[in-house]
Parts: sequence; structure tokens; C-alpha cells
Amino acid sequence: MRSPPAPHLGRDRPLDAVWPIIYIDALWVKIRSGSVASKPVYLAVGVDMDGRKDVLGLWVGSEGEGATPWMAVLSELRNRGIEDVCIVVCDGLKGLPDAVTATWPKATVQTCVIHLTRAPLRLSSARDHPKLVPALKGVYAAPTEAAAEQALDAFEASELGERYPASVRTWRSAWPESTPCLAFAPAIRTVVYSTNMVESINSRLRKATRNRGRFPLEQAALKVLCLAVRERIDLEARDADRVAPHWKEALNQFSLFFGGRLGVQ
Repeated sequence: MRSPPAPHLGRDRPLDAVWPIIYIDALWVKIRSGSVASKPVYLAVGVDMDGRKDVLGLWVGSEGEGATPWMAVLSELRNRGIEDVCIVVCDGLKGLPDAVTATWPKATVQTCVIHLTRAPLRLSSARDHPKLVPALKGVYAAPTEAAAEQALDAFEASELGERYPASVRTWRSAWPESTPCLAFAPAIRTVVYSTNMVESINSRLRKATRNRGRFPLEQAALKVLCLAVRERIDLEARDADRVAPHWKEALNQFSLFFGGRLGVQ
């Protein structure tokens, strides 16, 4: 059994009881522990009622990324005060949706469609990518879930679908968690259908770790990462675009869709 990840030093910070969206993702750093090994760093970023991003925590895992250490991370967030989350956006890691709903039973799990799109591209020839990308966009950008299913059926029946059946299986296996975003207006789907909201943070973190190559201790890695997060927050504090795009529209739809759990009047 995988051991839970070691939490960072800010784990005692209390958090709001209800969050509209939390994004969870992992990046990898090289840490010397006898020998040099790549370890996952778990990242949780919340979007609060004002549409502003807040890094909720960083944790270094002891082994490969898995649902069990993610369960420990989510449980810690719950113990720090988070009682309910409307939408949790994550990658397609096996067992992760179950970990989310075990922590917050009312949460809607949204698999990042960007991850779902990248997976078929990794399994296919580069010469077919110009055709694959619009075909897959026809699925996640469909106006309704029924239209998305028709688009996936059409892709499966096409020459590309016959050539790459694993791409179809990837989407079908993740269907319950990939389609919740289709309940919202197209203008705000980008808020909920991908982890792109945290990509700017991840990019800064990866740059900070890449410049140092490897770390002698987990705490050294966390110190560098926390400093990089703080620099990013300082930049965003001066950035008028720090609020998520179309946030007010999104919040209004969330308040209707989630039955008043956000307390918006």
C-alpha cells in the first residue's frame, strides 16, 4: 500500500467551508533519498466565491502518483475546514473520482478534457493529429451531452476511430466524469472543464524545480516550491485579470445548478 504524502508546513491554515471549484494536479521533482528518484508533488488550487485562485497546499508524495495518497491530501483539506466543494477538476487517474466523492459526497467530479485529448494524441501518429484534434473537440465542445455522444459515436465509426480504438475507449471509460461541464453555457465551460486554471502556477513551479535539477531533501524542494507560489501570488495581486474569466456568469449558473449550496442570494 502506498504511504500518504508528507504535507507542507502550511497545513494548519484554516480554509473556507464551501468552495465553488477546486483543481487538483501533480508535478514531478527529483529528490535524492539514497539515490535520486522522481517524486510527485500534489497541488490543490481553489477558486473562491470572488473568482480568485488560492493555493491550498503542496505535498510531496513518497512514491508514484496514486488515488491513495490523493485521498490523504483531500482528507487533510476537509479537516482544515472544507465541508463542501461543488466541482473538483482532476486528471483521469484511476480511483481518483471515488476518493473525491468519499471526501465530499456532493461534489461533481470533472475530468480535465485537455488530459483526455492529450491521451489519444500520444497514442496516434502525428500525421493524423490535424484530423484528430477537431474530431475530439466536437465531443467536448458539443452543445449537449446527447450531441457529445453522437459526436463520439461518429468518431468511433470513422476511419480514425477504426485506426485508433484505444482513443475511443479512453473517452468512453471517462464519460461520467468528462461530461458534467456540458451542463453549463459554452462561455464558462473553460472555467470547469480543464486544469488550465492552474497551468500558470504549474509552469512557474516546473521552472523553479528545473533550474535546480535535483534536491537533497523533500523540505528543500517544498521551500523552493512555496517561494515560487508566493512570487506567483504577488504577481497576481497586481494583475487585474486574476479573477477567473466569466466568473460572475459562472457563479450565477453554479448557484442554480448546485441548489443553493454556495449561499448566493
